[in-house]
Formats: sequence, C-alpha cells, structure tokens
Amino acid sequence: MSAEKVLEHFREQATYCTMFGSPFTGELIARMADDLEAGGPVAGLVGAWPGSARADVVALRLCGALHAAVLMGRDAALAATYPGASAAWSMDQVWPAARAFLAREHAWVTEFLGSAPQTNETRRSIALLACFLEFAKSWDGPIDTLEIGASAGLNLHWDRFAYRTATWSWGDASPVIIDTDWNGPPPAIQTRIAVRDRAACDLNPLDIRDPSQLLRLKSYIWPDQADRLARFDGAVALAIESGARVERADAAAWIGDKLAARAKDAATIVYHSVFLQYPPRETRAAIVKAIEQEGARADATAPLVWVRTEPEALFGGPRDSQRMVIDFIAWPNGRRRIMGYTDGHVRAVYAGVQA
Repeated sequence: MSAEKVLEHFREQATYCTMFGSPFTGELIARMADDLEAGGPVAGLVGAWPGSARADVVALRLCGALHAAVLMGRDAALAATYPGASAAWSMDQVWPAARAFLAREHAWVTEFLGSAPQTNETRRSIALLACFLEFAKSWDGPIDTLEIGASAGLNLHWDRFAYRTATWSWGDASPVIIDTDWNGPPPAIQTRIAVRDRAACDLNPLDIRDPSQLLRLKSYIWPDQADRLARFDGAVALAIESGARVERADAAAWIGDKLAARAKDAATIVYHSVFLQYPPRETRAAIVKAIEQEGARADATAPLVWVRTEPEALFGGPRDSQRMVIDFIAWPNGRRRIMGYTDGHVRAVYAGVQA
C-alpha cells in the first residue's frame, strides 16, 4: 500500500475516533499522522504496510500497542500522561512520551501490530436485547443461543447484564450495567427469557483467563472512555464466573454443524453484532445459506431466530450508510422485524424506526 493511502487512513481514523467520543484517541492518531508524514517512528513502523491500512485498522493497532504498554507498566513516563493517571491530560505531554516509546520499542511494537484488534463492545447487547425480548413475547419455552464472531465471549451472558436507560430498565443487579441514549418506544421489558444453553465461536478467540490475552483485549478500548473500561472489567468478571468458553472455529462450518444438531424441544437463537462485514464474501454467503436452510426446516415446536446488529448496507440498505440496523428473522414464518438503528458503539438507539 502506498504511503499516501496509509496517511489517508490515519487522518480518517482520527476523525472517526473524535466523532465516536474519544478526543484522546482522535488527537493521538492525528499526531501519529503528522509523524508518519514527517518520516518519524510511525513511518518506520507502518509506512510500508503491506495490506490495506484501512481494512487492517492499522491506526487502532498502534493505539492498542501504546495502551498495552501503559496497562502493563512497560513505560512509566508514558503511563503518567494517559487519562487513567490524569483527567487533565494534554496531547502536548502525551505525544512526546508516545513517540519516544515507539522509537525505542520498535521490535516490540512491530510484534504487537501483527494481530488484528478485537473489541467486545458489551453495549451492543442492549440493541440485541430488543430483538430477544420481542421474540420472547410469543415464546415462553427454553432457548438455546449460538453466537458467531464472539471474540472472547464477553457478550455470551447478555441475559445477566443490567440494562438501565433514562426511560426503561431490564435485568437484575449485575457487574455489567449497560446504558445508552434510547430514543423511541422501549422494548418488551415485561418479558422474561429462559436461556437453557449457550455456545459461541470465533476464528481467533482470546482467552480472558490468560493475563496477556486479557490485557491485549483491554488495550483496544480507548483510554479516555472510563465507562467502556468499567463495563469491560465487569463483563470479564461475569464471564469468568459463568465459565464462558468460545470455540475456535470458522463461523460458516461451526454454525452449519450446530444448526444440524440443534435441539428440537427449544427455540434456537443465532446472533452476532458488527461481525458479518469481516468474513470473506464466500464465508458470509455460507453463513447466510446455513441459517436460511435451517430456517426453512423450523417448526412451531423448535423455532429458529436470527438476531443481528450489523451495517444496514449488508441487508439492502444504502451502500454508503454508516448506520447499524437492529433486526431479526424468526422462522417458521420467516418474517423480518426491524427494531431500529444505531452505530457501532451503540451510543444511541433509535427504536421503532423502519427506514
């Protein structure tokens, strides 16, 4: 990839981070972009990136490396400038320490950059919850859940989260409190859900019981977003307590096998969030085919439900849309229900919006 394309990615990502509520990360990436253009340490690390810098979210990989160094105590001077140490952080203090670290720790940072970022955005569960509750209005039997693209499995026990908004709440006390700016009618909060069994897969699941993998996962959370960091810590504690496990598998093969063997005395819910745009086109087509074929075989005693929070462009929406559509399809009737729209971090939900 040309250096110009890499630089373009950094400038664009800086704007996105600021827009998504992280001025710290936005400013940090903007300084990285300046350093890249000037031929500094950032250029030495990623200036000749071999693939698509945008698809590989190289800027976020580099931010993750710096945050990991802070979390593990690898650089005390850098850590002292970060939001966790100082609410009154200044990028004029942060960047010199960050640049010095990138220059000094070139080999370590290069190794860190080799893995793609993973995010377990637990707030996405509040969008999915609207679909789960809507389906459960007409189903009071047991439910088995299958999550694809589950990363470390932090959203596997979504039914044990506490959901709290300004206009409605659902769930008992929990170490994970999910909130958002909810606009429109509330979901079916009078509904209770009985999850009997749950399973999940990911192509490269991170093991939260491994301190190094846990630290890597946390490093991708933007340092000035204390609420996301708190939700992450709570979700990790709950996942460990609940014994959450994520199988290492290709999503298409895994979901095909799981659906072929699914129970006939329960509803099966397949769900995923901000995942389906990442697999290759052939894998995505195979996932859709497996679900739709099993849906055609579903009956009233063992319904199949497909719950998604994904870019609306994947499901017939405008190709340039940045919105995520919150929807589900329930078989045996195969009806699609759009519950609303949101963004990738679910900062706000617009419920009941049909277009």
